[in-house]
Amino acid sequence: MMNYLRIFFFLISSSCFSQVINVESLRRPSDSTKWIGSVSLDVSLIKNTNDIFRIANKAHIQYDNDIDFWLFVNDLNLQKIEDNSLVNRGTQHLRYNRRISERIKWEVFAQGQYDAISEIGFRGLLGTGPRFKLTKDDNYRFYLGALIMYEYEQASNPIPNRIQRDIRGSTYLSFSLYPTETITIISTSYYQPRIDGFNDYRFSSNTSLLFKIFEDLAFKANFNFFHDAFPVTPDVPKTQFEFTNGLLYTF
Repeated sequence: MMNYLRIFFFLISSSCFSQVINVESLRRPSDSTKWIGSVSLDVSLIKNTNDIFRIANKAHIQYDNDIDFWLFVNDLNLQKIEDNSLVNRGTQHLRYNRRISERIKWEVFAQGQYDAISEIGFRGLLGTGPRFKLTKDDNYRFYLGALIMYEYEQASNPIPNRIQRDIRGSTYLSFSLYPTETITIISTSYYQPRIDGFNDYRFSSNTSLLFKIFEDLAFKANFNFFHDAFPVTPDVPKTQFEFTNGLLYTF
């Protein structure tokens, strides 16, 4: 019976989107379990340039043996826009961390994505850099990352043959708070300027609040903010934001 209840809650949940994946919201202390995963089916209503109804599927797998950390994320969305036309957005993200010391890890990541609303036919990222642990308290964790990344971006159909190849910085500040056994607050802010032109930058911030309902089921509220100083076309808004909530099942 419990399995059917989980499936029911799973089907009515809602969640968020992001052009920059908030990896911190997916990292979880694994204790003695090296493998951790989660999967969700989300429904949400979005307001930006259009009124959008979306069904989304997200899955992630994590491996952590205290020295090596691997994370894979697959995030796919099917969207319905006003006149019943459909839009697809998808992201695949792979990240590896290697512990250097108690406070320092080295990160390497690769990401591929497409986003019809932002006129992104394909955007590929490959980056690396250090990650610093700023606090030792397991219940109040603060991190700073200073990475550099290569970006390949191809516009979608309205702008044929528009391809950009850039080197960007990717600096982030993140905190994870666990004030009680049932409450989790996670927030990450990214600043990603182009190295040869700091006026061309992206800024994003994602904050998630989780309340544990059962051992493997939690209520989730999420606020996502994104600003791109130079989007692909002038028709794409520089600033987008979204608030969503729903249920998250982990295993």
